[in-house]
Amino acid sequence: MTSADVRPHKKLKTSAMIASIADENQPTRPAPFGHALVELARQRSNIVGLSGDLAKYTDLHIFAREYPDQFYQMGMAEQLLMGASAGFAREGFMPFVTTYAVFATRRAYDFIAMDIAEENLNVKIACALPGLTTGYGPSHQATEDIAIFRGMPNLTIVDPCDALDIEQAVPAIAAHDGPVYMRLPRGKVPVVLDDYPEYRFELGQAKRLTEGRDALIIASGLMTMRALEAAEQLKKDGIHLRVVHSPTIKPLDDATILSEVQDVDGLTVVAENHSRVGGLGEAVASLLMRNRVASPFHQIALPDEFLGAGALPTLHDQYGLSTDAVVSQIKNWL
Repeated sequence: MTSADVRPHKKLKTSAMIASIADENQPTRPAPFGHALVELARQRSNIVGLSGDLAKYTDLHIFAREYPDQFYQMGMAEQLLMGASAGFAREGFMPFVTTYAVFATRRAYDFIAMDIAEENLNVKIACALPGLTTGYGPSHQATEDIAIFRGMPNLTIVDPCDALDIEQAVPAIAAHDGPVYMRLPRGKVPVVLDDYPEYRFELGQAKRLTEGRDALIIASGLMTMRALEAAEQLKKDGIHLRVVHSPTIKPLDDATILSEVQDVDGLTVVAENHSRVGGLGEAVASLLMRNRVASPFHQIALPDEFLGAGALPTLHDQYGLSTDAVVSQIKNWL
């Protein structure tokens, strides 16, 4: 099924092009990253925050307000931003660096590789607007950020689902000794995982959220939320979908994913807010192939193209990331 198969007949009447992924009336929490970082700084005196003129738009302004002497505004100079963070790390600080994902991946790649990753420095890079979380077109849509960073040695990659995931991920990535790239939902972030009280973010681990044997969906980021919503809808039609949340993209939780795929009778679907090239889907497919595990395999992902600009709900329908689109695609494959 292609993205064209799930395009709506009528364009939604909304001008919302902002990076909100919350549905109407959905519970949210404001700036969970910023608040979690403030809480972390109360426990760790070596935390510093750096941003490239985007503190307000990456929720780092919360930290800057509480710890102004530990915050550095580097201006629109992403290479300098990454180089300076490496310097802080060498002096024993733990820098949390924020910008937009497109700027970190496209503008500052070499500085991250040479200054941070090669030296295995303790820098945490948290980037807003990952994948299709803005309607402002290719200049701001980081649809290939995971693909760009997956091949970088020493770099851990995290794609949290909701506000609770972010709040738990911040101290977890701080406890990890080495560089981390975290995709960052920002602003009023949905609260989803509170319905799964046994869940807790653990770096490098995937977790089963729902039971089902008709199909398995492995998801990360906002697509875990969509997968859970789709599972509820499909249950009404007698289709029981097992949802596994994989918030760590690298290193992938090979053991859990292999076990889950082998335990489900039906098809395997990987859902991600990223290009179908080079992301979680290809990581899972490669894992299955290397281990000679056969399963009918499908991807729910963005197409390998520069995407359009417009309202987020319209774009998510158009490119197959909305809940209705996920339900339609899974029904088609079954």
